[in-house]
Amino acid sequence: MQQPADTRTMAVISDEGTMTFSPQELRSMRDEFQHFLLPYEFGLREIETKLAILRDEFQHMHDYNPIEHVSSRLKSADSLVEKVERKGIEPGFEAIRAGITDIAGVRVTCSFVKDAYRLFDLLTQQDDITIRRVKDYIAEPKANGYKSLHVVVDVPVFLSSGRVDVPVEVQFRTIAMDFWASLEHKIYYKFDSKVPDRLLAELKDAADTAADLDTRMERLHRELHGGRVIAV
Repeated sequence: MQQPADTRTMAVISDEGTMTFSPQELRSMRDEFQHFLLPYEFGLREIETKLAILRDEFQHMHDYNPIEHVSSRLKSADSLVEKVERKGIEPGFEAIRAGITDIAGVRVTCSFVKDAYRLFDLLTQQDDITIRRVKDYIAEPKANGYKSLHVVVDVPVFLSSGRVDVPVEVQFRTIAMDFWASLEHKIYYKFDSKVPDRLLAELKDAADTAADLDTRMERLHRELHGGRVIAV
């Protein structure tokens, strides 16, 4: 016996008015979005695997681990929609794919500044990695004191339909930089991006302190190991 069609609808209110969708349409939209994100998830796995191999090789061959922590994320639907609106990108998957390169992101927290640059070189020199864009906020920090080394790379993902080159943003930063950035994010979230000038000045001072700590700790590390350089 044929089941009756589901005639319920759901109303969605936006700036352009009220739109209604059937359950079938909502499921289709959900499935399309998940299909769109799938290559990005696979791209994250590829980068994470490359970093894990480097970490383990360093640990076994050099008795030293330059990677303290690796985390990854896919942009949520809400975050992606907000960025599409902010950048004025057409709300279609092809336009989003062409205009937004940080849908997939990996953060590599390192022990020292030198490790951040070393890992950047080791990752981006692999012959299946293509660099799209580099922003070195360690050499040239943002005005608020933010420091991190950003690179957007294309990594190949091999699907049943063929090869897809997926953009992944990789951020390299030290423990001190990561701690500062985490606190700064929480403060901006609490104040809805309208942070009082007094706190902005405190954040900038804290960024300078974190940079000084990185320099001092790297110098102590170098003295502890007698200036030994890890071969790569």
